[in-house]
Amino acid sequence: MPPKIDPEVGCEIPEPGKWPVDPQDDIPLAEDRLWIDGCFDFFHHGHAGVMLQSRRLGAELIVGLHSDEEISANKGPTVMSLKERVAAVEACRFSTKCVPDAPYVTSLPWISHYGCQYVTHGDDITSDASGNDCYRFVKKAGRMKIVPRTPGISTTDLVGRMLLCTKDHFIHSLTNMLRGREGAGNENERVERGQRMADRISAYASAADGRSDGVQVYSFKGKHRSIERRASRGQAFSPEGRRPDSGRGSFVPMVHGVGPRSGQRIVYVDGGFDLFSSGHIAFLRMVTSAEEDLGRARDWYNDEARRKRIQDHGEDYPPAFVVAGIHDDEVVNYHKGLNYPIMNVFERGLCVVQCRYIHQVVFGAPYIPTEAYLASLPAVMDAPTASNQDRLPDAVYHGPTANVSAMSSPDPYADAKAHGIFVETPAHDFQDVNAAQIVRRILNRREEYEERQRKKGMKGAGEGALRRKEMEAEAEQIRLRKLQDVEAQYGA
Repeated sequence: MPPKIDPEVGCEIPEPGKWPVDPQDDIPLAEDRLWIDGCFDFFHHGHAGVMLQSRRLGAELIVGLHSDEEISANKGPTVMSLKERVAAVEACRFSTKCVPDAPYVTSLPWISHYGCQYVTHGDDITSDASGNDCYRFVKKAGRMKIVPRTPGISTTDLVGRMLLCTKDHFIHSLTNMLRGREGAGNENERVERGQRMADRISAYASAADGRSDGVQVYSFKGKHRSIERRASRGQAFSPEGRRPDSGRGSFVPMVHGVGPRSGQRIVYVDGGFDLFSSGHIAFLRMVTSAEEDLGRARDWYNDEARRKRIQDHGEDYPPAFVVAGIHDDEVVNYHKGLNYPIMNVFERGLCVVQCRYIHQVVFGAPYIPTEAYLASLPAVMDAPTASNQDRLPDAVYHGPTANVSAMSSPDPYADAKAHGIFVETPAHDFQDVNAAQIVRRILNRREEYEERQRKKGMKGAGEGALRRKEMEAEAEQIRLRKLQDVEAQYGA
C-alpha cells in the first residue's frame, strides 16, 4: 500500500505506528496545544525565547525538528546532528514534546495529528529551497500565530563570531551592563538596554508555563579580585598565594524564583557552558538521573511521601535542587584564549536559566569553588535543613571531560574532594561535544558555512577562519603560561 502524501506539502503522512513519537493515533485538536518547528541548530537563547513566548499562548508546546537532510537541502549544513538537537529541545523547560523528522514545510496533517490547533513562529521569514514561505499552508488555513523574534542572536551570528574571531560580544561586567553602565550608546540607551536584558533573564527564569515563579538567579561578586580579572585589566600578577578567605563575597538576588524545599539535596555544578551544547545538556541530565536514583533509594517517590509534599507545598518537586555557577567572560577567556567564549555571559546564562534541569543560577561564579564559596551559596544558606553557615552542598558534580583549562592546576575541585562531596559523572554519548569541538566542526566544513554566511551578508569569513587556526596555536602557548600564574596564586 503506497504511503499517504500531503497534497500541499508533498511530504509523507505516517500511518499509525510509524509516527516519530506517540501518540500513534490522531488526537482531537486543542486551542491550547501549540506546534512550533524549526532547525534549532546549536540551541541558543533565541530559540528558548520563541518557545517561551509560544508556551505562554497555551498549556502544551509540541516542537517539531527537521531532519539533517531536510535542513541541508533547504538551508545548508547543520552544525549539530538531529540527535543532539533533540536533546537540546527536550532540555528546554518550555517544551512539552519533541517530534523529530518533522517536514521542513509545515504540514497541516502533521500538526493536526498531534492535536495542535495553531502553529507559532517568530516574525522573521523562513523559506524553503524554492524561496517559498514554509508556513504558507498554515497561514492559508488561519492556524498561524506570530510571536516577536528575539533580537541580537541567531545561529548565523554565532557562526560569524567563530569564523571572524571577533570579541566585541564580550561583557566585562554583567551587573554594570544591566545597570546601564556598560555598552554602546548614550546613558538612556544603555539603561533601556540593561532593563530589557534584566527583564529577559526574569522571563526565562519562569516555570514551565512561562508565567509562574521558577528558577532563582543571583550574581556573585568576590571579596578579592580574581587572577582572571586582574589579567584582563593588564595588572601585574603578585604570587601572594591563596588567601584563607578565598571565595568569599556577596550574592545579589536578580530573580527570586522558588528556593529549595524540604528534603531536597543541594547540588552544585559550574562551568562556562559556552554554546550550551549537547555535552552540557547530557551532563546535566546525568546529574538529574543520579539524584533521582538517590531519591528512589530514600523512598522519595513512594505514594505517602508524594502526598505529604503536595499537602505541605501545593505541588510535588524533585529530590535535588540543582545550582549552576556560570563563569564570567574574562574567566573563560583567560583559561581558553582566542575569542572564547563564543557566547557572552548573558547569552550563556539565558541558555542555562531556561534548562529544565536547573533550579538556581549564579552569574559570576569563581573558577575555583572553594569551601568558603560553597558554604555561602544562597541555596545552602536557605535550605530548610541548613543548621549553620558552614554547611556545604550535598554534592558537587563534574564530568570526566577536561576542566575549563585542560591540564588544570591546581585542581579546581580540591575542596569539594577534601570534604567528600565531589561526584564525577560517567561518560556519555556527547562526551566530547563542547565549544571548541563545535568550532572545529565549522572549520572542517568551512567552505559550506562560508557560503551560508555569504548568503546572510557576512564578509571576510574565509580569511577569519584561516586566522583562527593561527590564533589557536598562539593561544596554546599563552594558556600554558597562565597556568603557572594560577599555580602561584592557589598552590600547585
